[in-house]
Amino acid sequence: MSLKSMDNKGRWRNKTVAFRISPGEDEQLEIAVRLSGLTKQDYIIRRLQCRDVVVQGNPRVHKALRNQLIAVLEELQRIASGEEIDDDLLDTIRLIATTMDGMKEEC
Repeated sequence: MSLKSMDNKGRWRNKTVAFRISPGEDEQLEIAVRLSGLTKQDYIIRRLQCRDVVVQGNPRVHKALRNQLIAVLEELQRIASGEEIDDDLLDTIRLIATTMDGMKEEC
């Protein structure tokens, strides 16, 4: 059983929800969580409740963006030889573009 913890609205969070995902889905989830700057728990709860995930620019988010852009560049260089682009890469590029577009409005 998980430990009880209180969230920022004074609610006790003592229920555990678990589900299975594929390795590919896990990778996409991890990317989205890193780029959001939220904890995995907060990210999943916001998405489940159909609430917007608002990215707050901070050093951790900037580092995640940089690292993800490096990974995308490596994938694009790999497919430059004529290989097909997979949907996960396109989803990652869209997520990065959305994140960067939102951060642009803060300045």
